[in-house]
Amino acid sequence: MRSVTHRMPGFDVTEHTFEIPLDHANPDGERITVFARDVSDPDGGQDKPYLVYFQGGPGHEATRPSTGPRGPGWLDRALHEYRVLLLDQRGTGRSTPVSDLPGRTPREQAEYLAFFRADSIVADAEWIRRELDVDRWSVLGQSFGGFCVMRYLSVAPDSLREAFVTGGLAPLGGTVAIDDIYRATFVRMLERTRRYYQRYPEDRERVLSLHAHLESSDVRLPSGDRLTGRRLRQLGLMLGFSYGFEALHSIIELPFDSFAFLHDVEAGTAFSRNPLYVLLNESCYGDGFATRWASARVMPEEYAASPELFTGEHMFPWMTEDYRALAPLREAADLLAEREWPVMYDPAQLAANEVPAAAAIYEDDIYVERAFSVETAAAIRGMRPWITNEHEHNGLRADGHHVLGRLIDLVRGRA
Repeated sequence: MRSVTHRMPGFDVTEHTFEIPLDHANPDGERITVFARDVSDPDGGQDKPYLVYFQGGPGHEATRPSTGPRGPGWLDRALHEYRVLLLDQRGTGRSTPVSDLPGRTPREQAEYLAFFRADSIVADAEWIRRELDVDRWSVLGQSFGGFCVMRYLSVAPDSLREAFVTGGLAPLGGTVAIDDIYRATFVRMLERTRRYYQRYPEDRERVLSLHAHLESSDVRLPSGDRLTGRRLRQLGLMLGFSYGFEALHSIIELPFDSFAFLHDVEAGTAFSRNPLYVLLNESCYGDGFATRWASARVMPEEYAASPELFTGEHMFPWMTEDYRALAPLREAADLLAEREWPVMYDPAQLAANEVPAAAAIYEDDIYVERAFSVETAAAIRGMRPWITNEHEHNGLRADGHHVLGRLIDLVRGRA
């Protein structure tokens, strides 16, 4: 472990880098680094218990602490009671990066990338806990980070004091078919798209005109990628956030031939920055089975007839064509889609859970289906759900002090 300590205004920060096995079943094999930022209040914060933050994703690094204004919004609430460990999950941020893995065959690439799911991330956290000589700590998981918390509760509950989840309770394997998961998310997206055009009715014709233009013209984004209609549809991913309608409209209202429009479309479909998000997204639901490009398989017929409809958190095999940066991983992506994933969660252990736990479940979540999350909450002993329509999927980011505070109160029996 290598550590560097410095002070930010209002924070004491220690940056740790750990050497960890790529495959925890083979501790003498290939190593990677995993980075974590330890943040505490300068006034006695290092004496407080740890709260480990699992970022949403997969494939995104932890939020960075900032000042002026202080952020993320939930950090101040957390620092009242904890010192916070912001984990750059393997393959993200300052941890060993995932690139196109030059020199490896597609099968070798796929075998390597298979070690970047929640099971390996939780094993990393356990490795770090032991290196830091921590007996038990609390965990907070946002979205995919919540899936990591479920894995933690399944395999290492004795390491946990408390567990908090925001928008991230996954269906348990064997209870919900992968096709049903993605059918549900498409139903949500169709309704969300309808509501978007209800708010901005003029945008429907603008989007239809743009699709017609893209069919007849070779429009290039700043990266050199061709802007296709199917890529344009992926801007719908932002509709699940509290600011999403206005963010999408602010792009669609721009002149289509402007630098601003092309730049903003590319920024809104920046899947190339974090390839793990594309390559392993569906595998998050692979609790003992292969996913086989489920989004593409169950995409509703309405999309063929109505190009103005947006998609959400849906990954497609064509993305390794339309995003040139992903092209070197094309065959690996197909191999991962066909992979029979091991079981992720232990229903029996979750049913016997003794770790105090609470979860925010968002009523209209377009990314993690509410109905399945409610079923999972009922299957985890002692899990206290907070089902709310006050927030969208980014509730922790948008109103973190309130959201995290409510979950802490639930766990402590104050709500």
